[in-house]
Amino acid sequence: MWSDAAGVDGELWVFGYGSLMWRPGFAHLEAIPATLHGYARSFCIWSEHHRGTPECRGLVLGLARGEDAACEGMVFRVAPRDWPETAAYLEERELRGYAYRPAHLPVDLSDGRQVAAHCFVADPSHPHYAGRVPPDEAARIILRARGEAGLNRDYLINTVKSLEQHGYREPHLHALLRRVLELTGELDAGAGI
Repeated sequence: MWSDAAGVDGELWVFGYGSLMWRPGFAHLEAIPATLHGYARSFCIWSEHHRGTPECRGLVLGLARGEDAACEGMVFRVAPRDWPETAAYLEERELRGYAYRPAHLPVDLSDGRQVAAHCFVADPSHPHYAGRVPPDEAARIILRARGEAGLNRDYLINTVKSLEQHGYREPHLHALLRRVLELTGELDAGAGI
């Protein structure tokens, strides 16, 4: 099982690229900016729990495979004594009904080290895998969806803010946020969507 894996020299690491960056929800010894190569951040996962419902699905981020891709995020070091509780928490949060596949992948830390980190990558064979959603359609989905964890647009807003706080800029996410804000203005003005 993925949660039983031990890290190198007793170190256990978790890579966050979406809400885990700004709301990890588990005890950690350090949080360090890091880059995962070979994957890109993408709104490619349907959410029917945390950011949507079965009747009004939301979209959340997944790591989509890409040969020349790279995803900047945060890596969290977890004490071995905290790992069983952390693994159970992550399993509930990340694997409950989502199109994620757990993986152990090398990530490059901003301080020059490379570590093997627990990651959750998109599983294209899962029924909740949305694939590539056109930006305007994604904005409309994100605007209307709400789940157990709140508004889907807040997930997007908080992710973009977190990226900016760490000096990361992803033009496609900034453009998506601009479109969501435009649609919000249209909705607030009574035009509907």
